[in-house]
Amino acid sequence: MDQTTNLEGTGSTKGNGSTYNSGDTAQTRERLMGDLKKTIGEAEQWLRGAASSTAEDLGDARAKVQETLRSAKTNLLTLEDSVLAKSKLAAQATDTYVHDNPWKAVIVGGVVGLLLGVIVSRD
Repeated sequence: MDQTTNLEGTGSTKGNGSTYNSGDTAQTRERLMGDLKKTIGEAEQWLRGAASSTAEDLGDARAKVQETLRSAKTNLLTLEDSVLAKSKLAAQATDTYVHDNPWKAVIVGGVVGLLLGVIVSRD
């Protein structure tokens, strides 16, 4: 999954050249969850009706389940691309900040380490 980023605009660029913004992640997550719920429901119906169904009915049900799974997989891959792109942007921003403010980064790292040490030692 090739990822490229677009730092000039507010959107990010996917590997296929199309852009998306942060709202797409939530929409994709919701579509994925809907697809998975739909797939589970269809599979349950398919299993319940398997005993009394004909081969033709089972074939149709199987095709529907496969299509829903395909859609869920596509949405999952889109969500993965989005998360990877955002992670790369966050890493680039952190890297830039640390290079621009090295002493602040050292102080923040020391404070975080001290707080974690205090929390761990209390147990």
